[in-house]
Amino acid sequence: MELTGGEIIAEYLIKQEVPYAIGIPGHGCLALADAFIGREEKIKLLQVRQEMSAVHIADGYYRVTGKPLAVFTSIGPGAINTAIGAATAYVDSTSVLIITGDAHTHMRGHGLLQEIERAHDANFARIFEPIVKRYWRVDTVGQLPTIVARAFNQMLTGRRGPVLIDLPMDVQAASTDVEFDKLDSRRPSASLHADPDDIARAARLLTSARRPVILAGGGIHTARAYKELLKLAEAVGAAVVTTMQGKSAFPEDHPLYAWHTGSKGTTVGLKMTSTADVLLAVGCRFADETSSSYKDGVSFSIPPTKLIHIDLDPTEIGKNYPVDVGIVGDAKLTLAAIAEAIGKKAVRDYTRTKYFKELQVHKNKWLKHIKKLQNKNKGQPTISNALKEIRENIARDAFIVHASGNSQAQILQEFPFYEPATCITSGGFSTMGFALPASLGVKLAKPRRQVICIVGDGDFMMTMQELATAVELGLNTVTVVLDNAGWIAIKDLQQAAFGEDRAIATDFLTPDGKPHHISFAAIAEAMGCYAETVKKGTDIGVALKRCLSAGRPALLDVKVWREYPDSGSPAMGWWDVPVPTYLKERRRKYEKDIKGEKL
Repeated sequence: MELTGGEIIAEYLIKQEVPYAIGIPGHGCLALADAFIGREEKIKLLQVRQEMSAVHIADGYYRVTGKPLAVFTSIGPGAINTAIGAATAYVDSTSVLIITGDAHTHMRGHGLLQEIERAHDANFARIFEPIVKRYWRVDTVGQLPTIVARAFNQMLTGRRGPVLIDLPMDVQAASTDVEFDKLDSRRPSASLHADPDDIARAARLLTSARRPVILAGGGIHTARAYKELLKLAEAVGAAVVTTMQGKSAFPEDHPLYAWHTGSKGTTVGLKMTSTADVLLAVGCRFADETSSSYKDGVSFSIPPTKLIHIDLDPTEIGKNYPVDVGIVGDAKLTLAAIAEAIGKKAVRDYTRTKYFKELQVHKNKWLKHIKKLQNKNKGQPTISNALKEIRENIARDAFIVHASGNSQAQILQEFPFYEPATCITSGGFSTMGFALPASLGVKLAKPRRQVICIVGDGDFMMTMQELATAVELGLNTVTVVLDNAGWIAIKDLQQAAFGEDRAIATDFLTPDGKPHHISFAAIAEAMGCYAETVKKGTDIGVALKRCLSAGRPALLDVKVWREYPDSGSPAMGWWDVPVPTYLKERRRKYEKDIKGEKL
């Protein structure tokens, strides 16, 4: 049948059962947007207030479902607005299809409206080279059917990631004959199986280990390897530690759960990972925060710890630590294969081992520490107070969506998750502005589940306009703004690293020097949300329940304690924050820390 470029996109998305395309129409994508008219029952176009948010919505939807959405934009600024979202998805290995308008093929290089052309004609797509798995610049409509099929192949196989199709305006409107049935055979369906010898070696190491630890990364979520992770952990009695992206991959009320390691880690997680004799890492990058900036003995001691590293991406294996067994394979299949290889050699009752009892001691100490933080009375709620109240008043399977800042660090350290994939956060790119739009993507995917966005005021203001989107789409999420009037995570870092008198450019202040606490509830109400403001910790729970039952998008504005050190929670690991040489005493300590020397 004869279809335009825009219709080819629309029909292929329908064929792949993509329910939504998200974006903002502009002159650069008019023919693309028009092609969806008459197809609304099969695929819906959703509008946002900023194109970055469109990618975050698609990202949140993918993390919950494993299915991609499409994002469409005009040429120029609208297209470039998607870059932060694309980079977030790329670093966190999530799949999004981004389709951007661009200059007519016959006018490339003329400098038409919003074209980037001084270094190369229609040069926009080059901006995305480092932040997408692959990009295509389409020259003729005849290329488009196979390009769209290849785009799906790229983003949904191997290490997941976003892809970009740069679609000129004239190609969107031109037509060609298309036979979609011939494209079905282009989709691969096989999963990557590990080498049997590597499986056997890994099984032998784990069964001989006295202090086994499993480090579960975001690859567990990608592979949906939850049951396999649990089975293997119980088979060998391994403590399970999760990375930032791996959080909620393992039930956090399970006795083998050991919370987190790294600079934002926990005492129990750091103890178990640094003293492990065998470490099985699955679907993780050993990023600097997980590894305490690679300072030996803090997060890890590799060697002498023997490392088994499983990942879809071979470039991650051996990148930061030497391996005893490096396995390129699907996490679900590989964990199942190792458990099968262990077979009858599995621990009969891990709860009777000395190692398990030691784990409980360290874990109980950490839980007592959390309880102390959460019950601290400052006269104004702390973030810890708020997190306690939120956890106690939401469903066990509620989704929590959050992003960079003190709230993220404290959720990692203090907030337990019980059901798979219920923790959704921006990871390695540490993106602010992610949480609110991503929560809308989660709610699109799971409309019957509770979805709570927990966000700081600085983060919230980057995408708070999407509350209007939530109202228009009828997405009854609850946004909890923990308002401390500033970039307080950075202020805390300045004070911790450089001294309590060294904070600068991190407070939101009025001209008279007082904290500028904005009425976010009033803003939310103006956009059509239900909203409340809370200034007492004891009021948070009941206010949250009213928000959850409001029947429309809701916002809870919590004015939290902002003074160091109770503005956050203490860092348990180590993070390399270089100290200026003119701060002589602190520089001396920093240099000794790097070398691992004692003062």
